[in-house]
Amino acid sequence: MQLSAAPYEERLTAPRSWWFVSFLVGVSMALILLPFGTLPLLGGLVGGTAVAAVVGSSYGSLRIRVVGDSLIAGEAKIPVAALGEAEVLDAEEARAWRTHKADTRAFLLLRSYIPTALKVEVTDPDDPTPYLYLSTREPERLAQALAAAREAKA
Repeated sequence: MQLSAAPYEERLTAPRSWWFVSFLVGVSMALILLPFGTLPLLGGLVGGTAVAAVVGSSYGSLRIRVVGDSLIAGEAKIPVAALGEAEVLDAEEARAWRTHKADTRAFLLLRSYIPTALKVEVTDPDDPTPYLYLSTREPERLAQALAAAREAKA
């Protein structure tokens, strides 16, 4: 398998503020366990922080990649040949496509903490999915990578 001319990879990591929230979850657990003594308090602090950090990290471990002639978005793998035009969505337009413009048949790779997105038309007549909505911090670069992969295929 040959890599595309413009390979793309992005990990949709959680924002830094979520790590502070993880610590606050640990503090909350420590306060809940305070009546039971110092050792349970420390266990609640460490355990609550660790569990919240693991949850935040796993939520932010999703990746979008263009590899060869395929777009891999989360667990979905779509051949670039089945995709049409890509539309870069700014924050306002992305919010509209997440809410009132959304089609229930669409594939949404959605992360609310990422304001921009890329909307890619699905051209495969056998696929009922009208488009892909991909939250991405670099929608222009992803669109360029998809176009380069499509050209390399042709």
